[in-house]
Amino acid sequence: MAVERTPSGSSLIDVLDRVLDKGIVIDAWVRVSLVGIDLVTVEARVVVASIDTYLKYSEAVGITAPVSRPREVGAGDELERMQRENAELRRQLELRNG
Repeated sequence: MAVERTPSGSSLIDVLDRVLDKGIVIDAWVRVSLVGIDLVTVEARVVVASIDTYLKYSEAVGITAPVSRPREVGAGDELERMQRENAELRRQLELRNG
């Protein structure tokens, strides 16, 4: 992937927006051994991305199951059922909180 350069400096907001949109993965593996004996082994993977970007790419490489991706609620019966359920739960909370 090519690095894009802009003629002017980037603000922190621009950098953060790009990082959350594209994502960054830092993968580190460290092993400290002495005379063939492993003393310390550290494996770390740091992912910085928006939730949607992380789920989209992790699903593509098989890290998470497709079920973990939030589903979109379409119009119709399901939306109406969820709205009724939401209204009922709000009513119950109001009654409980007095």
